[in-house]
Amino acid sequence: MTIQRRLRGAFAATLLGATALGGIVAGHAVLAAPEATTGNATNAPITPAPLTQRLPDFTSLVAQAEPAVVTITNKLKPQQASEGNLQQGIPTPFGMLMPQHPEAVEARGSGFLIDADGDIVTNNHVVKDAASLEVTLHDGTQLPAKVVGTDPRTDLALVHVDAGHKLPYVQLGNSADVKPGEWVIAVGNPFGLGGTVTAGIVSALGRDIGSGPYDDFIQIDAPINQGNSGGPLFTQDGEVVGVNSAILSPSGGSVGIGFAIPSNVVKTVVADLKQSGHVTRGYLGVEAQQISPAIAAAMNLPKTVGGDGALIASVNSDSPASKAGLQPGDVITAVDGKTVHNPRDLAMDVAADKPGSDAKVDVLRDGSPKSVTVSLAALPNQLASNESGPNGAENQGRVGLALAPLSPQVRSELNLSEDTHGAVVEGVQPGSPAEQAGIQQGDVIVGVGHERVTSPAQVASAIHSAKGAVALRILRNGQTEYVAIDLNKKANNQG
Repeated sequence: MTIQRRLRGAFAATLLGATALGGIVAGHAVLAAPEATTGNATNAPITPAPLTQRLPDFTSLVAQAEPAVVTITNKLKPQQASEGNLQQGIPTPFGMLMPQHPEAVEARGSGFLIDADGDIVTNNHVVKDAASLEVTLHDGTQLPAKVVGTDPRTDLALVHVDAGHKLPYVQLGNSADVKPGEWVIAVGNPFGLGGTVTAGIVSALGRDIGSGPYDDFIQIDAPINQGNSGGPLFTQDGEVVGVNSAILSPSGGSVGIGFAIPSNVVKTVVADLKQSGHVTRGYLGVEAQQISPAIAAAMNLPKTVGGDGALIASVNSDSPASKAGLQPGDVITAVDGKTVHNPRDLAMDVAADKPGSDAKVDVLRDGSPKSVTVSLAALPNQLASNESGPNGAENQGRVGLALAPLSPQVRSELNLSEDTHGAVVEGVQPGSPAEQAGIQQGDVIVGVGHERVTSPAQVASAIHSAKGAVALRILRNGQTEYVAIDLNKKANNQG
């Protein structure tokens, strides 16, 4: 089953199931030319000498592990099949679109048994929108399956089948032991070709591909394709260290860059799914962003920060963070003594704690260290110038912004609540420092540096008093972030 995701540039991440288990890579013998002889030449065949070193052979591992890998057939709901999946081009086992009748559409992915009783791990997108599910075991047995629970935030799902007898299964290993450069093997159902085996190496760890707040993928070069979704990634020791879930590809086919969900994440999620059908995570209630050099300079952050930490862009009202006194502009440097290098670290550290537990959060506020104890809640189900211009706007020629107050009409157009205060960007001068910083028409400036603002005049005054650089806290498309403007930059006017 395939989902296209837009990553960087023109590339797309196609969510896929685990790749096929490792294959055998054959070496190439170097043949020497026969020596010249005098007299009659012989017609003896060339006999290459045996290789003294051989590449890994995965035949024994595949024979033992492959029976635990299954094919999952998702018989899609008619509405979902007609409105979404047919447009995305879900393939049949041979890569062709299904018949025109939406009710007949099926999509196939992969999965693997994690116990003898019939529990199967796969991707959430493999089972999403299913009218019914069918699992095909390695021996060809077809069984109806039910979804125990799903976790869209990590794209994992737990499925169960009742075979009436014990089934072969594999164990989840420790993904913390995985190292770049080691051999890995995958088994799956690419293009409906069940039991396909591929092999490669671990290319990198801790990849964030923009698919969710808890991205921590293992990057691999073992080929995985459409239909591999949910399959296992094995080490040479026979342990599952990942669930193959995505590829980076301009066309939807494998170009040698794949991504697997680490097994340590899978263990935690599956345990919750088995117990309650859903995942319970800690909730802090902040929006955070990476600290760029420009932001660090604009907010006078100490050099010791060095880009590390998570800068709080906004604090949700009535959240644990709000109740604990955390503020926009605070830089979170650690949670429970564990260093926070970026917003992803913060999200994963907080999510790992259970609701109701207390977390010690270390922050930098105005350059001074501070510790705050936060009682975590449960994660909700989701996720300028001094002169007046036309239409009452405030213009700031220094940075190239035209600002206007948040009138009822503006609030309605931008879907802003009554408790949102600040100034809307009515215009951005081409080539100005504001445009170079990425400020856009329709952005709402809600803060300057650490201070909240409620009007265009207040924004203009704060910018006017700033020196060198200024950090604007903006609201754009429902998300809050800081944007740094270099006040020393000259407008880049092009005639």
